[in-house]
Amino acid sequence: MADSAQILNDSQLRMKALIALKKELGMAATLRFLALMNQNSTDYVEISRQIYEEQPLDEIFSRARQNWKG
Repeated sequence: MADSAQILNDSQLRMKALIALKKELGMAATLRFLALMNQNSTDYVEISRQIYEEQPLDEIFSRARQNWKG
């Protein structure tokens, strides 16, 4: 996992993600996953709802404040 003080650019983030996927899933499953992601449009709003639906708002905002780099 990336150091919380380290900010990755888009290329670095892509590379770290691909390495993690390959390590966890193997090359064939990683390529299959990437193909699946590219063939379907992704509803990021719905994904966010599913991720955060059980979390209280104050907990989400507290984590956001802790990770804010502004």
